[in-house]
Amino acid sequence: MSLLCVRVKKAKLQGPPDKFNTYVTLKVQNVKSTTVAVRGDQPCWEQDFMFEISRLDLGLIVEVWNKGLIWDTLVGTVWIALKAIHQSDEEGPGEWSTLEAEVVMKHDEICGTKNPTPHKILLDTRFELPFDIPEEEARYWTRKLEQINSLGDDEYSFQEEVRKKPLPSAASQCSFEDADSAVDDRDSDYRSETSNSIPPPYHTTVQPNASVHQFTVPSRLQQQGVLRETCAVSLQNYDLDCQEHVAIRRYGSIDSTVSGRTDLESTSESSQMTSRQCSIGSRRSLDRSDSPAGSSRYGSSCNVSQGSSHLSELDHSHESAHGSEQEDDHQERVSNHSYHSSGSYQKDGQAWHREQEEPRGKGEDEKIYETEEKRADHSVALELEKRKDVDAGACVSYHGDNEPPPFPPARAHWIRAISKVRLRLQEGQDEADPSKPPWLKGGPAGGLYGIDSMPDLRKKKPIPLVSDLSLVQSRKAGITSAMATRTSLKDEELKSHVYKKTLQALIYPISCTTPHNFEVWTATTPTYCYECEGLLWGIARQGMRCGECGVKCHDKCQDLLNADCLQRAAEKSSKHGAEDRTQNFIMAMKDRMKIRERNKPEIFDLIRDVFCESKLTHAQQMKTVKQSVLDGTSKWSAKITITVVCAQGLQAKDKTGSSDPYVTVQVGKTKKRTKTIFGNLNPVWEEKFYFECHNSSDRIKVRVWDEDDDIKSRVKQRLKRESDDFLGQTIIEVRTLSGEMDVWYNLEKRTDKSAVSGAVRLQISVEIKGEEKVAPYHIQYTCLHENLFHHLTDVHGNGVVKIPDAKGDDAWKVYFDETAQEIVDEFAMRYGIESIYQAMTHFACLSSKYMCPGVPAVMSTLLANINAYYAHTTASTNVSASDRFAASNFGKERFVKLLDQLHNSLRIDLSMYRNNFPASSRERLQDLKSTVDLLTSITFFRMKVQELQSPPRASQVVKDCVKACLNSTYEYIFNNCHELYSREYQTDPNKNQDLPPEEQGPSIRNLDFWPKLITLIVSIIEEDKNSYTPVLNQFPQELAVGKISAEVMWSLFAQDMKYAMEEHEKHRLCKSADYMNLHFKVKWLYNEYVRDLPAFKGKVPEYPAWFEQFVMQWLDENEDVSLEFLHGALERDKKDGFQQTSEHALFSCSVVDVFTQLNQSFEIIKKLECPDPVIVAHYNRRFAKTIGKVLMQYADILSKTFQSYCSKEKLPCILMNNVQQLRVQLEKMFEAMGGKELDAEASDHLKELQVKLNNVLDELSAVFGNSFQTRIDECVKQMSDILCQVKGTGNVATNARNTVAQDADNVLRPLMDFLDGNLTLFATVCEKTVLKRVLKELWRVVMNTMEKLIVLPPLTDHTGTQLIFSAAKELGHLSKLKDHMVREETRSLTPKQCAVLDLALDTIKQYFHAGGNGLKKTFLEKSPDLQSLRYALSLYTQTTDTLIKTFVQTQTAQGSGVDDPVGEVSIQIDLYTHPGTGEHKVTVKVVAANDLKWQTSGMFRPFVEITMIGPQQSDKKRKFTTKSKSNNWAPKYNETFHFILGNEDGPDAYELQVCVKDYCFAREDRVLGIAVMQLRDIADKGSCACWCPLGRRIHMDETGLTILRILSQRTNDEVAREFVKLKSESRSTEEGT
Repeated sequence: MSLLCVRVKKAKLQGPPDKFNTYVTLKVQNVKSTTVAVRGDQPCWEQDFMFEISRLDLGLIVEVWNKGLIWDTLVGTVWIALKAIHQSDEEGPGEWSTLEAEVVMKHDEICGTKNPTPHKILLDTRFELPFDIPEEEARYWTRKLEQINSLGDDEYSFQEEVRKKPLPSAASQCSFEDADSAVDDRDSDYRSETSNSIPPPYHTTVQPNASVHQFTVPSRLQQQGVLRETCAVSLQNYDLDCQEHVAIRRYGSIDSTVSGRTDLESTSESSQMTSRQCSIGSRRSLDRSDSPAGSSRYGSSCNVSQGSSHLSELDHSHESAHGSEQEDDHQERVSNHSYHSSGSYQKDGQAWHREQEEPRGKGEDEKIYETEEKRADHSVALELEKRKDVDAGACVSYHGDNEPPPFPPARAHWIRAISKVRLRLQEGQDEADPSKPPWLKGGPAGGLYGIDSMPDLRKKKPIPLVSDLSLVQSRKAGITSAMATRTSLKDEELKSHVYKKTLQALIYPISCTTPHNFEVWTATTPTYCYECEGLLWGIARQGMRCGECGVKCHDKCQDLLNADCLQRAAEKSSKHGAEDRTQNFIMAMKDRMKIRERNKPEIFDLIRDVFCESKLTHAQQMKTVKQSVLDGTSKWSAKITITVVCAQGLQAKDKTGSSDPYVTVQVGKTKKRTKTIFGNLNPVWEEKFYFECHNSSDRIKVRVWDEDDDIKSRVKQRLKRESDDFLGQTIIEVRTLSGEMDVWYNLEKRTDKSAVSGAVRLQISVEIKGEEKVAPYHIQYTCLHENLFHHLTDVHGNGVVKIPDAKGDDAWKVYFDETAQEIVDEFAMRYGIESIYQAMTHFACLSSKYMCPGVPAVMSTLLANINAYYAHTTASTNVSASDRFAASNFGKERFVKLLDQLHNSLRIDLSMYRNNFPASSRERLQDLKSTVDLLTSITFFRMKVQELQSPPRASQVVKDCVKACLNSTYEYIFNNCHELYSREYQTDPNKNQDLPPEEQGPSIRNLDFWPKLITLIVSIIEEDKNSYTPVLNQFPQELAVGKISAEVMWSLFAQDMKYAMEEHEKHRLCKSADYMNLHFKVKWLYNEYVRDLPAFKGKVPEYPAWFEQFVMQWLDENEDVSLEFLHGALERDKKDGFQQTSEHALFSCSVVDVFTQLNQSFEIIKKLECPDPVIVAHYNRRFAKTIGKVLMQYADILSKTFQSYCSKEKLPCILMNNVQQLRVQLEKMFEAMGGKELDAEASDHLKELQVKLNNVLDELSAVFGNSFQTRIDECVKQMSDILCQVKGTGNVATNARNTVAQDADNVLRPLMDFLDGNLTLFATVCEKTVLKRVLKELWRVVMNTMEKLIVLPPLTDHTGTQLIFSAAKELGHLSKLKDHMVREETRSLTPKQCAVLDLALDTIKQYFHAGGNGLKKTFLEKSPDLQSLRYALSLYTQTTDTLIKTFVQTQTAQGSGVDDPVGEVSIQIDLYTHPGTGEHKVTVKVVAANDLKWQTSGMFRPFVEITMIGPQQSDKKRKFTTKSKSNNWAPKYNETFHFILGNEDGPDAYELQVCVKDYCFAREDRVLGIAVMQLRDIADKGSCACWCPLGRRIHMDETGLTILRILSQRTNDEVAREFVKLKSESRSTEEGT
């Protein structure tokens, strides 16, 4: 890659000057640059441009354009072949070229120009040489190039070989070595504002506030070398990425290749890795949670640690961007090539660690060949090359191990300019052919640049930074030492210089110097203030004067003069020749120094120890230093170059809301000023001034002014020397300057009234006579602080940081114990190091020890104060926090990178908090709290100081870390469950028999593993809850470790448990009881720790579903057990004779036993406390079936044997009580199972069961009631006999009522005697419900029996209607009728007997009511049995007409329902009502009969008989008959008959009965069929003609039958007799049947 430099100088254009406003564009290799536009015909640009050229076969195109209003016009073009351009390091006078009008094209590329114009341009073009190097250096590089060429053939094959091997990656801690470790950290949880959108693959050389000297820039060749290396490295990157699980075994730690282990676990394990070992394993790091988009998924386990070893084994791993920034030029001897390197090869020459080779998976295809993605592996390739070179014996060194001299500061500018171009070209190359090393690419001049790709071949023996003792500690103490970029520990030259400077600061410290002895003083001539140079105003006592050195100033300015009076006076005297006075001062100073040395020997001893100086050297240095202090400034001189770069955040002084700032710089009496920048509060001047200074106590006064040009300011000028508004000042002690500095200075007030804000940026270069080559004081201070820290911590403290015991507001500024603190403070005071720089330096040092006890707390406080310094801006300043921070002399990017890496390391350590901060150690717990505080401080810093929009919240980061730790903890306890459980919870050592390894994990043969795991999980959650939650209480709303612990543990446990249960379901090798027990444990774990967590609150958990099948299995088994138990309980009860369980309980043991068993089963289901309503419903349904089965079986067994127990006295009652108790208990169980809330299906099942049991009880009661029938029959017969003896008329006189009651009592006695004994027994033995049922049954039996035997006694032994029919037929024969009259049974009840019976019924009713203890009155009143009896009784007292009317009106279905008609009759009926009298006349015409079914061997003579039935018919014609028709089965009659009805009743009280008979002479006519027609049906129409089907008999209900029975007893009543005969008729028996 060649560097083309082009200087566009000037041009001569032909034409009027006002016509031209021209600019020049340069184009080469797709890059275009443009100058500014300049007016006139002889424009002068004088602008430099630089291009990196990779193809020398192209040309440079120079175009001159004239700017127009709308578009620009081309003046002319020049094409210069690149091959024709000479090489030079010096700028030349340039060459005039004629501009031509057109370009010549060849193969789509410009290759020349034609058509000359009169215009010319002056250009200076040259290729720069690689270095500003002397001849000797050039020879060195030539030699090196030859060596590389000789190795070139092996190079490619070696690269190939490397690709086939798994590569070791960097060790796991983080350092600044990796150029991108903070800028593009794959593991970083965010990118700092310093990161570029595409991070460059080399160190950024641009530092917004850095002078070239303060932050040195690597020389160009080295820069390019890094480029080549990064490019080369990317070739092997995917090899590394493939090795997901390759790990190196560490000191006896568990191998992190356990399948499926997460990033954090393996990180936790690798934390014990020694610095000399390295791990590639476990790359899936924290970035899952919060890595930025586009960051690599395959970063190393924590890119915090991309490239550093804890011991910083390799010295070149110390050189970081900031390492070089901080050091003087001579620091560069540590090559910049090693930016990315780390301890990847063994110090003592061990071979590479090679782990098992993994086959490449599809991962290869997925890898992205981007430099950005592959940064993690730079170090590896570099180290490989280094190894290769070392092995090849190519040990070439620089001359005397010195580095090439650095280039001049100006070089930094072009490096900035081309950095982006480089990256693009680089990426372009990578995309072109990733398989080739870049230095083997084709193209012109390709071979030239092989040198640049080589790593640094110089070797140094590495010096460990940390004493080996610290390795023994359980945890490495923090990020690597390189985190703090403590390169100063090795730079002997710098250390030597700092040693002297420190002695100088301490032997005559500023804090002990003589202050001025100011007195009020009167000036006799116009005198100006030494400080502000304003006139000392007034007539007398105008100002202050020092009695020692004579300096004069304003009263307000005396505090600004802080130089040492003694030394000043001595210098002043020696310059004016006042030797004797000088001697006095020198003596005074010598005394001071002696006293200092005598009083504080420990300070000088400590410095000597820190810098490892011998006593002899130390004594010599002390002499030298004392002399230099005494010499003071008499022999001191310096050249100072000050560049006023810019300012920001200035006060607005003009009415326009802006200012017109300029700067004055004064050194001694010399004063210079910049130009004015109008209307700008953030002006840029970039003006350089040169001063000479001969007095080390001089001060540089930089003042910023607002230029005013009005009358007021002119008047002010006359009076005060100051016409302009004061914007602020900064006063710099010359003694605080050293080397080259690029520093921001805050502007200070001059008086309390000044309104000042902002800062000014100065680049100051100082060349002190005799100290031409020294680092700036800030770097010197860093060196001092780091060496002190290293000495006190690593050398003396065995790696433990000693925390100073300081109190008060400024305690955070105390970094060491008293002696060391005095050293750093004096140095800072003497050389102008601001306290915030000290704080940031100490923070950087502590970063390397952040895991030491107590350090996180100190770092947190320190960072909080750094935050406060930048973020809490004062009211008077309008500079934003991020701008103030950007102006930090520590280096913004350096500090941000430090914080980023610290943040990552903290995350990794927090992700193993259980190991790093064990709960058993209170101190470590306190450190844990402080670590989180530190994270919070970093977040606060990012928000308030860096002003990032949304940095990751500390609470979220800690949460993620806690989760990650818990993930790995769970995995650990899962994999080592048996061992951990045995160790922690096995009290009996004999029990601790070793299980074979395959049985230590989960098994399908048993469930032992899971309870152990639950116990361990609980111990973890409890520890988090009780130990870690109180400590990590900074985010009470967002972070409760106990809750997160429970959540994570449960989530992981749930996955494993679910899978295990699915497996068990397939095989079911364990007992259902074991599954139930495990279910209980899981339920307890969930309820105890998980249920109330926000993530699970209100949600139905999954775990019941895992066990549902097993619970169902248990319920199935339980049903069989319950049924078995039931049979056993009944058998026992039967043996004991169904004894009552106690005197109060009326049921026997079996019920209790059955329900005890069922309740126990249900209790188990209930105790599962299943939160899933669907699954609970399933359980309830299944259990409801069990209950149904058990109870119905119980009821069935009782029902079968109940009849046999009815003869026993108490037993039937107890058995019925048992069934009732089943119902009661079932109701309770129904409520226990949820009552109304119970699942519908289960609920219906239980309700159905309740109904079935009710029916069973009804059946048993009926059986029991019926068992009394015979005894009640006897009682009622006795009653009937007694009733028969009651004589008397129907009308009972009042005085005879008593006799009725007496009779009623007599009648009731037999029944009452029976009931009394039994009901008393039932009342005591039966449960109330059972008692009522028994009473109901007895009541039914008594009522029915009385009705049958007393009110409506049977006429014969026949039953049913037959007894009436036979009686009716008998009535037809006179002789039999007389017999009937004589029989006792046929008598009717008299009215008095009815009255007695009525009264007796009331008494029985009262008895069954039993004052409310028996049946309810309403039930008794409404009982159909009583009503039937009463009705029958009431019918006895009614007239025949009334009874017949009742019969007609109630028996509406007499002729209906003829299923099998025996013929039909056609009748026509007309109903006529007389309008006057209201009498009814019925005309009936019998038309014909049809389809008569009758078999006879003789003559068949059918006729029709029509009878009118109804009241008031005794005196009227009631019956008509037609003539008979012989042997005609379908006879025609056509006969009409008339019936007259009275007007007392309507037609609805009457009915026509049609009867077809066969006429027989000398015997009774035979009945063929009967039909009944009710007049109410035709009353509305008035007439009707129809066919009536003939039935075999009349149909009637109980009422009709009862009326018939009563009328059958009225033998003296002709109407009654006729009625009974009519209604009793039925079809006669046919012949032949």
